[in-house]
Order: sequence, then structure tokens, then C-alpha cells
Amino acid sequence: MTSPGTGAPQQFLGLPIGLIKVHRGQLIAVAVIGIVLGAIGLVFPGATLLTVAILFGSYLIASGIFRITAALVADSLTTNLRWFTGVMGLLVIVAGIFCLANPFESLVVLALVIGIGWIAEGLIDFLGALRGSIVPRWLGFVSGVIAIAGGVAMFVLPAAGLSALVTIGSVILIVVSVSTLLTLPRTAAKGQAKA
Repeated sequence: MTSPGTGAPQQFLGLPIGLIKVHRGQLIAVAVIGIVLGAIGLVFPGATLLTVAILFGSYLIASGIFRITAALVADSLTTNLRWFTGVMGLLVIVAGIFCLANPFESLVVLALVIGIGWIAEGLIDFLGALRGSIVPRWLGFVSGVIAIAGGVAMFVLPAAGLSALVTIGSVILIVVSVSTLLTLPRTAAKGQAKA
């Protein structure tokens, strides 16, 4: 597309209009998918958790296969590291198979891992606030306490914690997707649209 008489491509916001149209299309598609996935998460939280568990188990199996393959074909590994990588890959595959065999129990393990991560993150924030490396300090204390409380909650009620994560995540996904649709870049200004 060129401007009449100039031979130069039409631009808007410094970008070719064709690129803006492609970008808009991608944003619309991602936003619509986000709204649909968020709605599914709200309507079917159990099925969403089951899907997460199955994806988690599948990821572990794929990761284990990758590790075993790396142990067999990587030239730069020492013999000890090759054996360690291969055995770790086998253990990761076994863990993935257990996750697929009983997905809901693997969700409990996943919740406990998330809980450990949150507690560690909370302790780091809290200690950072104590040392004065987080400014303002009160924000470090608040962040640390909330993260530790969330981690403890994941230990006390892992299934409820994951259900809450799915619900909160679904709502956030819908809100972000709707805001994306409402703030799409325009392809052309009103004056340029007539040209």
C-alpha cells in the first residue's frame, strides 16, 4: 500500500499499516483464546487441574527422554556425568509415569513444590527487608509474610490451594484478555483511513 503520489508505504505509529493489522489479528486471537481458557477454568476447575496434572506428567517424561538422549549422544560429557544424566533422566521418566498413572496425587506434589518455592521466596523478601536491601522495607516485609502464608496454605490444603490458583488464574486471564481487546492498536488514524 502506498500513499497517492509519493510511492512511500503508508505508516502509522512508525510501523507499516500491514504490520499493525497482523499485530492486531494476533492480539485478538490471543485475547479470545485467553477468554475461552479462563472461562473453562472457572466452569470446569477439576478438569483444568486434571489437564495440568497430565501436562506435568507428560513434561516430565519428555524431559527424561531428553536427558537420556543427551547422556547417549553428547560428546563433551565425562563418563560420570553421562551416567548421572542418564540415571536422572530415567528417574524423571518414572516420576512422569507415576504422575500420569495418578494425576491427582501428582497435583498434591506440585502444590507442595509451589509451597516450598513461595516459602523460600517469602524468607528471601523478609530477610532482604531486615537487611535494608529492599526499599521500601515495609514492602519487603509484607511481600515476605504473604508469600510465606501462601506457601504454608499450600502445605496445609494443597488441593484447595491449587483450586484457588485455578480460579484466580482464570479470572486474571479473562480480565487481561478483555483489557487487551479494549486497548488494541488502531490500524490508521481517521484522516489516514480516508486516504
